[in-house]
Amino acid sequence: MILEAEENSEKKPEWNLPLNPIMLQGFEWHVPADQNHWKRLQRALPNLKDIGVDNIWIPPACKGMEPNGTGYDVYDLYDVGEFYQKGSRATRWGSKENLHELVQSAHDLDIGIIWDTVLNHKAGADFTEKFPAVKVDPENRNTEISKPEEITAWVGFDFPGRKGKYSSMKYHYRHFNGVDWDESRKQNAIYKLAGPQKKWSQDVSSEHGNYDYLMFANLDQSHPEVRADLFNWAKWIGTEFALRGMRIDAAKHYSAVFQRDFVDHLRKTVGGNYLLVGEYWRGELEYLLNYLKTMEGRVSLFDVPLLGRISETSQTEGGDLRKIFKGTLVEHSPGHAVTFVGNHDTQPGQSLEVWYGNIDMDMEPPLKCCLY
Repeated sequence: MILEAEENSEKKPEWNLPLNPIMLQGFEWHVPADQNHWKRLQRALPNLKDIGVDNIWIPPACKGMEPNGTGYDVYDLYDVGEFYQKGSRATRWGSKENLHELVQSAHDLDIGIIWDTVLNHKAGADFTEKFPAVKVDPENRNTEISKPEEITAWVGFDFPGRKGKYSSMKYHYRHFNGVDWDESRKQNAIYKLAGPQKKWSQDVSSEHGNYDYLMFANLDQSHPEVRADLFNWAKWIGTEFALRGMRIDAAKHYSAVFQRDFVDHLRKTVGGNYLLVGEYWRGELEYLLNYLKTMEGRVSLFDVPLLGRISETSQTEGGDLRKIFKGTLVEHSPGHAVTFVGNHDTQPGQSLEVWYGNIDMDMEPPLKCCLY
């Protein structure tokens, strides 16, 4: 269940939403980097409809830092396979035209497209800039371990292939609060930009003291120009494509208050009845509930604690499925729980790999769970 939408949305796609929709993740890490994935998904749509799929979560469709980039290495939010940048016009997944055809075909079958939204960082900068920064302890990012010193980092983005189409925003060091590479010294460390205005966001995960910094050039969503551009992108992408919703990537790594404002802006402009699900990867329920409290119920969350319970139970001889929901979002906030049994990050060899043993599905009550 998603909360009721704002009534003054300029564009509200009409969907016949089932009570308990099924969302299929339409990719994984090893999809061929042949720029034909949108076409493959489009061909699969009729069969997916026949087996009951209501929504497809597509990979990040924005241009990455290299031709084979997944989009989690996001370079340009406004380039979805339209401009020749980073060695290719199309993204890893295909061209903008292919994406439009996929979205339209899905819409015709009443299958929703869920956009994977990556707003935490940028990668593949066009040029370096110099600025003062301090090193922080990677295990406690609140602790500075050096004095301010000038570093050189890849933080300059002018998107030469796009030439200002859709947005005139250019990104510079002032639009970020952290990086992990000093080009002048060829040194890897976590650097926080120095100065009274440069701080980590406080409403993020408390892992490593403060888990604002994740990777690449870390966006500072408190900067008014960054905020304005991300809001502009939300309206643009929702107008450009008839989406049913968004997945919020890396939700624990940047300001929850910003995310709340972003969701409000999204729903007021283009997505009044959007399905929104956050990826807040913590196995402890309290952190998910605190995030939902900050978001004031505006989004749902993947039920990571339930995933852990399923894995643990499957590897326990005689595991009792009657206790499978103990300590999960399904138990404590079912209206905001998106249940799942795996994703691209949990597949073998990935950072959040999850193992399963044997579950006796004849036990009562049976475990009823879909992919998403």
